[in-house]
Amino acid sequence: MEGTRPRGCSLRDHVLKNLLTDVSGVRVGHAHDTSVASGVTAILFDSPAVASIDVRGGGPGTREDALLKPESTLEAIDGIALSGGSALGLDAAGGVQAWLAEQGRGFRVRGAVIPIVPGAICFDLLNGGNKAWGRFPPYRDLAYAAANIAGADFALGSVGAGLGATTATFKGGLGSASAQTEGGVTVGALAVVNAVGSVTVGDGPWFWAAPFEQDNEFGGRGLPPAFTPDMLRARLKGGPAVTPAENTTLVVVVTDAVLTKAQAKRLAMIAHTGMARAIYPVHATTDGDVVFAAATGKKPVDPLFGVTELGMVAANTVARAIARGVHAATALPFLGALPAWGDRFG
Repeated sequence: MEGTRPRGCSLRDHVLKNLLTDVSGVRVGHAHDTSVASGVTAILFDSPAVASIDVRGGGPGTREDALLKPESTLEAIDGIALSGGSALGLDAAGGVQAWLAEQGRGFRVRGAVIPIVPGAICFDLLNGGNKAWGRFPPYRDLAYAAANIAGADFALGSVGAGLGATTATFKGGLGSASAQTEGGVTVGALAVVNAVGSVTVGDGPWFWAAPFEQDNEFGGRGLPPAFTPDMLRARLKGGPAVTPAENTTLVVVVTDAVLTKAQAKRLAMIAHTGMARAIYPVHATTDGDVVFAAATGKKPVDPLFGVTELGMVAANTVARAIARGVHAATALPFLGALPAWGDRFG
């Protein structure tokens, strides 16, 4: 079991890092097992955050999604667990819960404390890693380790829940990005990119998300000078043998805006546009695409224009996070493993 966090981690400064944790009060931690080729990413909130969810893929795997519906009673959550392992990875939320419970964090019902941790999984069981883990899968313990090291700095690429991720053409991974509205509201996105489709145009180095790139954050290659019919052809993981359970892109969007649960739901819905800008095709019958949206409640926004602008910025940020995840990924060390974008174009 390995936790990953860059060396030299320090307390938050005021310089934007182009990460989800640019939203104050949010921490991220990864843990993975390289022999299993799978892992977990924990997103923690220093204070409970209003949250909702929007599911667009045909084969999702989620935990506590009903709780996140606007009509459900509970408003706020303590964390989110993202994991590989398909349905077996839903155990990860229990590991994050265990860590939060040790901190006395959670929803209080008289003397009981219940950490509220929704989760979602992606399928990475056929990527070459050793999945013969015995009676219990490793995801609960990995999630506890990820929560234990969560901080403001975290790695991108083949780490955490993105360690075993793949796409149709290149190794997938975990990406993140952040931005601000004109009024100074911050929004961050984190994406685990395990799509049935492709994040790049045709067989070239160009990312579909290129129009939204900032500061050459995923190579600065732009778009091709022209699009050919072959570039627009569907490239699907597994080709004709594609199955409905082997994929999924997981996204978490967080803002420091003051939002209601219904507004968080709308934010998640608009943020899905970022997936459509970065993955081709997307929201397929063979994907389980999910967006969580959470608000830490620091800055008020206009309920009409402000929420719409926030969604626009969030969608752009999601597209960038997806491209960054593939750009930063490294290939798995197994025979026949997909190459990383950097192996071919870096």
